Amino acid sequence: MKRFGFIVFGLVFLSACGAGLARRDEPGLKYVDYAGDPVEQIRVMRGVDGWTPVSRNQLVIWTGHNEAWLIKVWDGCVNLSFANAIRVTQTGQTISRFEKVWVENETCPILEMRPVDVARMKADRKAARDTVAKP
Repeated sequence: MKRFGFIVFGLVFLSACGAGLARRDEPGLKYVDYAGDPVEQIRVMRGVDGWTPVSRNQLVIWTGHNEAWLIKVWDGCVNLSFANAIRVTQTGQTISRFEKVWVENETCPILEMRPVDVARMKADRKAARDTVAKP
């Protein structure tokens, strides 16, 4: 039983380490415009692949190439916009509203999780680029 506990802890730790790389190469995107209705939990197969700070109390976590979630945390999470790495707690393969986002030494409880329509966001972004590229 102890071995199982160590394996689960190791998987959670490794998935959180993947969240250390922030995707900061997407300026101007308004994730809120592409966010759906709030959900109670997120099923995560491989953990968090990356993250993007959105505001003082919002971030987007990526759980796949085309799967992203807009996460809102308590307002007391003051270092979110400046963090180099985060860690998201999860129970098994599920992230629920009762989990937390660790930012440096801060614990930031999750208030809301909303799916991001990544396909629509990418299509709009491509259309905007194509419009600018045409003379």
